[in-house]
Formats: sequence, structure tokens, C-alpha cells
Amino acid sequence: MTNLCYALSTSPPPPPSISKFISDHPCLTMLQNNCSTMKDLKKLHAHVIKTGLALDTIAYSRVLTFCASSSGDINYAYLVFTTMQNPNLYSWNSIIRGFSRSSNPKLAISLFVDMLYSEVHPTHLTYPSVFKAYAQLGAAHDGAQLHGRVVKLGLEKDQFICNTIIYMYANSGLLSEARRVLNGHVELDVVACNSMIMGLAKCGEIDESRKLFDDMPTRSAVTWNSMISGYVRNGKLNKALQLFHKMQQEGVEPSEFTMVSLLNACAHLGALQLGEWVHDYIRKNDFELNVIVVTALIDMYCKCGSIGNAIGVFEASPTRGLSCWNSIIIGLAMNGHEREAMKLFSKLESSSNLKPDNVSFIGVLTACKHLGAIDKARDYFALMMNKYEIEPSIKHYTCMVEVLGQASLLEEAEELIKGMSIKSDAIIWGSLLSSCRKHGNVEMAKRAARKVCELDPTDASGYILMSSVQAASNQFEEAMESRLLMKERLAEKEPGCSSIEVYGEVHEFLAGGRLHPKTLEIYSLLNDSSFALQEIDYQ
Repeated sequence: MTNLCYALSTSPPPPPSISKFISDHPCLTMLQNNCSTMKDLKKLHAHVIKTGLALDTIAYSRVLTFCASSSGDINYAYLVFTTMQNPNLYSWNSIIRGFSRSSNPKLAISLFVDMLYSEVHPTHLTYPSVFKAYAQLGAAHDGAQLHGRVVKLGLEKDQFICNTIIYMYANSGLLSEARRVLNGHVELDVVACNSMIMGLAKCGEIDESRKLFDDMPTRSAVTWNSMISGYVRNGKLNKALQLFHKMQQEGVEPSEFTMVSLLNACAHLGALQLGEWVHDYIRKNDFELNVIVVTALIDMYCKCGSIGNAIGVFEASPTRGLSCWNSIIIGLAMNGHEREAMKLFSKLESSSNLKPDNVSFIGVLTACKHLGAIDKARDYFALMMNKYEIEPSIKHYTCMVEVLGQASLLEEAEELIKGMSIKSDAIIWGSLLSSCRKHGNVEMAKRAARKVCELDPTDASGYILMSSVQAASNQFEEAMESRLLMKERLAEKEPGCSSIEVYGEVHEFLAGGRLHPKTLEIYSLLNDSSFALQEIDYQ
């Protein structure tokens, strides 16, 4: 960030006013009224060049603005921008804004630095996009330098700038800085509060997030969506559903974002009945079935075990993005339809406009694991690296270790872990340890358990699995030592958790837990059932 520091210290302050570019040229009217796709834009762009309008800064900036919008192509926009001889303020702001919303926000910051060295200087409309880029990158420490410039120029009270500064700090986890800026607001701004709610939830401070939500005098639909999403992110799934019901009672119109958050909650809870209701709500209210909504629907149905509905959504989808393919492939693999998952993967490979990514290969390798298809797994693993040049992640290696472990190829699995180009973790050694337990390989189990305990000493699974292996081999003293070592290191096993959906309401139960409001009735029914079973046995 040295260039930014230097540029901030040397560039002059922004001009006091912003030029307003308006043109009534017929070509620009066509651009505004008749251009809806990049195909249309490219035709008009060719016309602009042919008629000499490319030399007109205003005309060319309009072309650039469309390319940098959500309907355009940011890479094409960059090509247009680089051919402009003297880009005006409107053009600079458009390209920076476009990249701040893209998958490459770092380029927005680079362009801002270039702008500081150019003859055109940023205004208060430029800074929000740059702060948003820092937020997307989670680089608030670097963005603080720009915050200092804004204070120096006296722009810190600008509402749009202030809101994006709060968003930058909150999204990067710097909550105290975000609170400090928020408290400097004259009024409690809805946009700023929304950023704080998301930031608090992201950092696990969900109760603080809800307190801010309750204290807000007015709330937008984004506020409700942010709070619901925060609950889902923090595993408070029932509270997410309760808040949605409250949202309906207060007459707030839900959006596609709300639906996706609810579908994610249903997927985690396995609440099929409620998930079907959400799907029906989407249909009845004519929500756009974009890639994000379709993916969430497929994921929900797969995790609820309704694979037929998942396939139905996939086949009826008007737009199938790669995430839709990945969700259905993984869903098929996880629900006992391994061969169908492999067939669908082959269809994805033959698709003209898409190609498998690292998630696609996790899905097909998972199918191989459940099917016990060792040779197929080896082929897919090689295909991923050789044809698609995808570097295997720890998840890909873990899938391969599980496939090999199931087939009792423990030595090959151990060698694969040792030969990885990336650092191993407790999960992959835990997978090998589980296979050692299944096949009774005590010596390798000791090595794997040692690695698990080294990499994550607080994880109880390594100690428990090692103890089970030792007990199965009649090494009872060693098994007791493993259990004692687990207690000494304060490693705890998370209690088992299950849920059941009854008349649209989801009930959660912890192993040994007695916090459910109908605990007495439940245990009474269990006792009655136990007695009834005993009587049947005695007969």
C-alpha cells in the first residue's frame, strides 16, 4: 500500500463541484433505451467507433458505464477504459465502482491510486466505492489510510462515505472502529446499522446484533434480512424462523435474499415441511428463480433427503449455474445415488459453457467414496489435476484418503497424506484413524492419533478413536490411558444433537439434555414405551 500512502500525501484536494454529463445524441438515446445485453452494447459500441463518437468523452463514458454495471461485463469495461485518451470524472467513478462490486475489488483500489496521479481528482462520490472495495477484501487496516484522508478533507460527515466506512470496518471484524464511526453519526442511520448488524453477526456477537436491531427506530427489508442471515450464520436457526414470522406480522415484504436465508436454515435443520412451504411461497409470489435461489432450493431438498424434489428443481430451472450443478451432484452423492451423480458430472463436463471446478470434484469424489469405486476415484483425481489444472485442496485429499481407507489400502492412504503439497490437518488424519479402527491396524492408528492430537489437542475424537482401537485389540490399559489423557488436556466431545419437525415447528434435542419445554412428557412417554417393550419381550 506504499503507492496509496504516497499518492494520498501528494494529490491535491477534490474540486468543489462535480460536472454533470448529459448528452442528447441519438446514439446515446439508443444506448439508454434499447440496450439491455452485452450483445446489444457491442453493436452500439461498434457504431460509436464507426461514427467517430469514440473521440467524444461523454459518449464513450456512457458505453463504459453500461459495461461496468451489473448487466455488463467488467472486463470489457476495463478494455474500453484503457482505450480512452482522457477519461473524465464520470468514467473514473464508473470503472472504480464496477470493480468494487466485482470478484476483483483489488483492481478498484489500483485504479483509485492511478486516479490520484491523473489530472482528474476524486470527489465525495468516488470514495464510497473504494471503501467498499476494502470491505470486500477485508482490508480495513489499509482502508484506514483512506479514512484519514477523508477526515483531512472534511468529508467524514458525508452520509454515503460514512456508511461505507462503517461497512468496511464491520465487515473486516474491526468492531470497535466501526462503533466509533457509528456513534459519530448525528442520527441512527439505517444503512450504517445494517452494516453493524452484519459485522456483529459475522464476528459471533449475535446477541449484540439483535440488541442493535431492536433499538433501531426504523428498519428496512435489508435490516430484517441481515438479522435473519446472522442467525443462520451463527446456528440460531429456530430464531431465524421466528424472526421471519415476526417480519411477516409487521408487513415487511421479504426478498430473494430472505428466501435464501430461510432455505439455508431449513437445510441445516432438515425441516422439509417448512422448506416446501418456503418453495411454495417463492412460486406464489413470483420470486425470480435466479442461480442463487435455485441453488438454495436444491441444497435444501438434498439435505432434507427429498432428492426427487431436488432433481425436479434442477431440471425445471431456467438458468443452471455451476453452483446448481455442484449442489445436485453433491446431493445425489450424499443420498445414495452415486452413479447418477457420476452421470451428471459427465454431463457437466460435456456442457458447452461450463466446466467442473474444485467443488464439482469434491462431489464426484464423495460419490466414489460411498460407492467404494477406488479406480474411478483415482481417475477423477488425476483428471482434476491434469486436464482442469485444479490444485487439490485438503478436502479432495480427505476424500481420497476415505476411499482408500474403506478399501483397506491404509499404506497408500498414509503415503498420500505424507506426499501432499499442502499442510495436513486433524480432519484428514482423523479419517485415516477411523479407517485404522475399522480394519484393526493398531500401529498406524497410533501414528494417526498422535498427529490428530498434535494438530488439535482439544478435539476429543482422536483420543476416543484411539481408545476404541486399543480396546478392540485387548489393550485395555492403553485404552484407559488415552481416555485419561483426553481429560487431562480438557478435550471435550460435543454432545449429539438431533431435531424433528412437527406441524411445521422444529424441535431440537441434545444428548442427555432436559431443556425442552415438554421434557417431562417426553421422558414419561419413553418410560411407558420401555415398559410396553419389556412386556412384549416377556410374552
